[in-house]
Amino acid sequence: MFPFGPHSPGGDGSAEARAEEPAPHEGQAAATRPPSPLHPGADATHPPPPARSPRRPGAPSLSPAPRSGELGLPGAPESSAASAQGEPSPPSPPRRRPGPDCKAESRGRHGLCAGLGGPGARLFGWLKERSLGRGLFVDPARDNFRTMTSLYGSIHPADSVYLSTRTHGAVFNLEYSPDGSVLTVACEQTEVLLFDPISSKHIKTLSEAHEDCVNNIRFLDNRLFATCSDDTTIALWDLRKLNTKVCTLHGHTSWVKNIEYDTNTRLLVTSGFDGNVIIWDTNRYTEDGCPHKKFFHTRFLMRMRLTPDCSKMLISTSSGYLLILHDLDLTKSLEVGSYPILRARRTTSSSGVSPRNSLEVVTPEVLGESDHGNCITSLQLHPKGWATLLRCSSNSDDEECTCVYEFQEGAPVRPVSPRCSLRLTHYIEEANVGRGYIKELCFSPDGRMISSPHGYGIRLLGFDKQCSELVDCLPKEASPLRVIRSLYSHNDVVLTTKFSPTHCQIASGCLSGRVSLYQPKF
Repeated sequence: MFPFGPHSPGGDGSAEARAEEPAPHEGQAAATRPPSPLHPGADATHPPPPARSPRRPGAPSLSPAPRSGELGLPGAPESSAASAQGEPSPPSPPRRRPGPDCKAESRGRHGLCAGLGGPGARLFGWLKERSLGRGLFVDPARDNFRTMTSLYGSIHPADSVYLSTRTHGAVFNLEYSPDGSVLTVACEQTEVLLFDPISSKHIKTLSEAHEDCVNNIRFLDNRLFATCSDDTTIALWDLRKLNTKVCTLHGHTSWVKNIEYDTNTRLLVTSGFDGNVIIWDTNRYTEDGCPHKKFFHTRFLMRMRLTPDCSKMLISTSSGYLLILHDLDLTKSLEVGSYPILRARRTTSSSGVSPRNSLEVVTPEVLGESDHGNCITSLQLHPKGWATLLRCSSNSDDEECTCVYEFQEGAPVRPVSPRCSLRLTHYIEEANVGRGYIKELCFSPDGRMISSPHGYGIRLLGFDKQCSELVDCLPKEASPLRVIRSLYSHNDVVLTTKFSPTHCQIASGCLSGRVSLYQPKF
């Protein structure tokens, strides 16, 4: 509960002020804030209530007379009956400021409807905004983001800590455990390193984790994690017993580059340069492996990601196309020609049910020259599923840029538009160094910032200078990302970076094998 007051939701302002003042979240907020991509047109479904002119206390009520056998409104003046009997009407009570008791009496049988234009509108509007996750006091992350932003903005390159990785080749991927207690490093020379990110101490080196370079690491929970390699295999590991692998998974015929995991079904999803997306059922794994099936195939596959709710699968290609599988069902395999292709915007079938695993082919819009985005090298998803983050390079590999695309749902604005489900909202040019190597960027855990490799360091990017939520600062036209902080501490090109899920810490790895940890000093 919160106290009622002149400045609280549903506070006791004067009647005249309430009549002239539009309710917050209904008028002013709707005019200045674009609708949320998660709830398109949510505010449009609740039109603002008509303003009521103030009524002098004691004036005759305009409410209809009660029907026969029905009780009248409590406290309503009986002027009609008094006039019929020739009796004078009772004197008007002295003017006084209405309080909660007066408001409860004045509402009566029509209290809800009568309250829609007064202080109740502010209370209901506040509750509606809270339920949509748009209010001022919704969750600790929203209350504390300014503190976290200032902490990240106060990090200096001199504050970085170098981990003792020695010479294990280039660092291709970094991954924290869900509880932030372990940092894993995927190395070029067949090894996986494990560190304590808090104390910066080395825990374990998995020498010969694979027979070729390790490309990606994914935690299934706080103890199990998976690694994939150019040796075409995937390995499962247990933090409690790192001397041996849990099992090795065979199924790909070329380099395996990406691992995703559905926590609801416990299905592991991998993709490789053989163009295959394979599903592994970890519910039934043994020392010899686990059951698997080929789910999807496409040419020029680069990266594959699942949205946080596993309702979509996104696949980037070296030819500049982005494939989106809507209403995802991982239990059904998709052979060539077996999936419905969406020509424009995702629509429902004649039966009113949206088809499962419907495919959409998108050419992401990139500002600049026409061949600027011929290769989508890196692909990430917003932690709340609102947008996708792409790192694009030109066909000649002489230009790179980072782009943010908002997911658009609902009816199409242009039915024949080739770009239907994604809208470019933010972009920034990147340093064109380390040609031929993929630079992996990432969102912060709350989705307010982006950490992007930039030359010999990283840049922290925001949607605006205040690091606001994406849905709170969506521009009408694509606008540049804001640089919050630049951190350069490596002596070689940075290839990957990662935010800690639990601490104010960022990790980055470079081509020469050095790993740096950035965190503020207190």
